[in-house]
Amino acid sequence: MKKLTTVLIAAGLIASASACSAQQQLTTAETCDRVNVVVPSFPQSPSQTAANRAANAVRPIESVASNDMKPVVTAILGYLDALAEKEPTDDGKKAEHQAKLDEANSAFQEAGTKYGELCRG
Repeated sequence: MKKLTTVLIAAGLIASASACSAQQQLTTAETCDRVNVVVPSFPQSPSQTAANRAANAVRPIESVASNDMKPVVTAILGYLDALAEKEPTDDGKKAEHQAKLDEANSAFQEAGTKYGELCRG
């Protein structure tokens, strides 16, 4: 009886652990809903702290986003991460940093268009 109880408890723990670790992919509508919750936290001014907080709010969505929304969420996250980076003091690295920001901003603008099509369209 004791062995049976131990086996049943172990099986229950394994089943519950696998249920917790299995992340299911969201539908496009569910991904849109999650992004809509996070959007108000996006920084109006490009402060590093605000961008970092917004990026941390988006990060969990990226792994479960729908296939249609994954590039959008990834671009949003890339933009927020670029905003959150500390600006270098070296002139050569400043230009490189600005180029990265410009590229991330461009991808962010494209993601905004795609987001509008998928979530509001």
